[in-house]
Amino acid sequence: MTTRRPRPSLGALVFFTATLGLAAYFTFAAVQGDFGLFRRAEIAVEGDRLDRELADLQAEVARMENLTHRLSDDFLDLDLLDRQARDVLGLVRSDEIVVH
Repeated sequence: MTTRRPRPSLGALVFFTATLGLAAYFTFAAVQGDFGLFRRAEIAVEGDRLDRELADLQAEVARMENLTHRLSDDFLDLDLLDRQARDVLGLVRSDEIVVH
């Protein structure tokens, strides 16, 4: 008498194929998806860039606040006022030489 090994049923084959397909899909989604690892790395880089941009803008605001304070009624910087007036009005002192 020969012994026959039982063949795996079609249901088991379908089950393992579906399981493998779902595992591949979820692995792909975890790496490449909208909330995956690559997107998380992009968000981290973008966050760093925005932090640097915020620091630059805060420095610019501080510089403008300083200039505004220097031109206020409480504290008047005559050199800054002279420079601003000459820039806006296009005036030149008599002892200056203009080079175009």
